[in-house]
Amino acid sequence: MRGRVWGRIFGIALAGGLAFAATASAQTPPAAPEATHLGVQNCSGDNCHGRVGRIVGVRVQQNEYLIWSRKDRHSQAYAALKGPRAQRIAKNLGIADPQQAPLCLGCHTDNVPADRRGPQFSVTDGIGCEVCHGGAANWLGTHMAGADHAANIAAGMYPTERPEMRAEKCLNCHLGNSERAITHRLTGAGHPHIPFELDVFTTIQPAHFVADAAYIKRKGQPNDMQVWAVGQAEEVKRRMELLLDPKNAPKGLDIELSLFDCQSCHHARTDLQWQARAGTGLPPGRIKLYDATIVMLNTIAARVAPDAAKTLHDHMLALHKATGESWEAVQREATAVRDAAAALVPVLAKHQFDKADAQALIDAVISGPVAGDDLDYSGAQQRVNALEAIVAAIRALGFADDKQLAGLESARSGLYAAVADDQKFQPQAFTDALKAFKAKMPPL
Repeated sequence: MRGRVWGRIFGIALAGGLAFAATASAQTPPAAPEATHLGVQNCSGDNCHGRVGRIVGVRVQQNEYLIWSRKDRHSQAYAALKGPRAQRIAKNLGIADPQQAPLCLGCHTDNVPADRRGPQFSVTDGIGCEVCHGGAANWLGTHMAGADHAANIAAGMYPTERPEMRAEKCLNCHLGNSERAITHRLTGAGHPHIPFELDVFTTIQPAHFVADAAYIKRKGQPNDMQVWAVGQAEEVKRRMELLLDPKNAPKGLDIELSLFDCQSCHHARTDLQWQARAGTGLPPGRIKLYDATIVMLNTIAARVAPDAAKTLHDHMLALHKATGESWEAVQREATAVRDAAAALVPVLAKHQFDKADAQALIDAVISGPVAGDDLDYSGAQQRVNALEAIVAAIRALGFADDKQLAGLESARSGLYAAVADDQKFQPQAFTDALKAFKAKMPPL
């Protein structure tokens, strides 16, 4: 249910790549090596990750390549550049061939320099294994020799099991960095907006691992609440870095609108949505920075680190106010929000989210962290993501069984329907869907 519905809602966005899987472990990642990328063919053999059935005694499923090639839209990211939508976007941008343009290849392929491409490497593979796991030249031998996970990491494999590291990797395309970002120019040309939530994206990728005993022994017990929480903190940190990037500083009357909430301008003209600035301190008619992930991070922090939550909340309000004052004020408050989010990453990565956390976070997400948040589409979308991650953790960690959670299916469908289309979003329908979900949620 989880992957199927969100896969439909985010269907177009998925073609550009999603997230990779796992959860936290103790290994410290090495500095990113300039390793050669060998290509997905090196992982596809039936004695490696292209096997239909698992060999007894082997620690992994061995079907990871098959999941990627048959079910994961990462594998079709390059091919998507040939489609009619990509061609239309390219034409609007003045690009002759999106399958040759660095602007497109940066996120739709493993576009490493030519001198770091092995003999079997092909850019046409799209988002292949090494985009997320790192260039394999340095670690493939260790990996094939059956070394433990710590040895693979030490050899240069990227630790995607750590949610903070996974989020950093995913955000390179799903929000951007100084070299590449989904700008307002891109969305204006027709590129889909891609909201980010690490745990849901991991599921709908689909994840190519199973958290069985062998997995847990190597990498630890996954906790969807932790993945969600850390992903929110990393998203806020990256968003503030983009806001602070000199490339995004205002130029005359031109500002980088991708950092603002799309629905500040692009929404139905309903009475309720004109009130959607509640909780930001902004007057009517002002566009606001995208703050849905900051709001969610503040909700999480209020449970885990209340003092940090107050600091984050105060600077969030100050940042909204700063957009009407000066670029210097924006830089000051964006720095404070970034630092507050960065400080929360290790706290959340170490926190063992338990049953009490699950109950408290569900209550907080449903009730809404700020007045008027029900009226904000972006906030609504992130709240649905949050509830999805928390329920996944409740099920996976045994806080409730399938029988107890069975009544949620219809209520979850109502939530999905309420946020399925930003242009048809009805605040009251979303509020009603939240109430229905709350009524069906069993006490923990």
